Amino acid sequence: MRIVSLSCRDYRNLAPLCFSPKPEGNVLWGQNAQGKTNLLEALWIFTGGRSFRGAKDSELVRHGAAGARLLLSFYSEEREQSAEIRIAGGRRQVLLNGIALHSPGELVGHVYAVIFSPEHLALVRGGPANRRSFMDAALCQMKPGYAGILSRYHRALSQRNALLKDIPRHWELEDTLPIWDARLVQDGERIVSQRKAFLSRLSVFASSVYAGLSHGAESLQIFYHASAPNFADNLQKEHKQDIRQGFTGAGPHRDDMVLQLNDSSARSYASQGQKRSIVLALKLAEAHILEECTGEKPAVLLDDVLSELDSARQDYLLNHLSQYQVFITCCEPQQAMNLHSGGLFRVENGMVTAAGPEKRKGEVYVSSSGTEHGDTK
Repeated sequence: MRIVSLSCRDYRNLAPLCFSPKPEGNVLWGQNAQGKTNLLEALWIFTGGRSFRGAKDSELVRHGAAGARLLLSFYSEEREQSAEIRIAGGRRQVLLNGIALHSPGELVGHVYAVIFSPEHLALVRGGPANRRSFMDAALCQMKPGYAGILSRYHRALSQRNALLKDIPRHWELEDTLPIWDARLVQDGERIVSQRKAFLSRLSVFASSVYAGLSHGAESLQIFYHASAPNFADNLQKEHKQDIRQGFTGAGPHRDDMVLQLNDSSARSYASQGQKRSIVLALKLAEAHILEECTGEKPAVLLDDVLSELDSARQDYLLNHLSQYQVFITCCEPQQAMNLHSGGLFRVENGMVTAAGPEKRKGEVYVSSSGTEHGDTK
């Protein structure tokens, strides 16, 4: 898959623009709060997901504007395609190749991307919910039916939890618990099975990448921790406990992905730099598996990834990413020039312009009006 162009209007602080990235590396440099991360976010939401920063759709619209409009042209499945997102009234309307979709989630499986931002350090230092979200988001892109399984499971979980709260007032309802147990088990076991299969592959690639980043000095271990090794039996045995606490105490919604560095808890003992390297290893492994599963190379979006990596780790990372279309943000222009292998773009006050040590013949500038200006000399 390759992103051909992105047009947007009234999206966060970005000026109206038409951004045409290079098919290989794209460096976006500029000071903080200029729009670099907003540009990556605008690309990311075409995967069908929400903002990786947890923002509501209403927060994606420029202050004072009625709505935002984004148009993506991309090459996938051996043909050029288009996707459009319109955001107004806190809701999204999505079109794929001119055809309206029922929900934004239907974009999943059409535009592929992997994202790293400082927020993703929560994968290591945060709680289990962050790691479950990582597994589930990756699987939604890789497995077309996984999102439906996950949605059914959480609907059944909400219904069972509501029932657990009602039972102390209406004990006759306890007889209906096995019905919801069966529904949870049906989809819950499929979720666990697919997560374990994903982690089995992820562990191999992520461990290899981390070994490269650490020059072989450290080893990364990844495995799945199930809160209930036998989900069906646990649900039945814990009826009374679940009724007392008013919620389902075990299952895929309570499971975790365990990360260890040299056989010790990465969450407890890894340094900030080690945690960053672990997340990078996870993301690069995710990109590799996503390509294997779909036959499409995902776009790789890296926000402020270089700030705590030494030059050797930077070189390893960039060499590892040479086969992908990459978008990297950074603050220092000299650092950006050192990394320049495709397109170099300056982001300032929401405007994106082609940049470089010197303007070359044929260089295209992307103005705030979306007009391209070439050098014809």
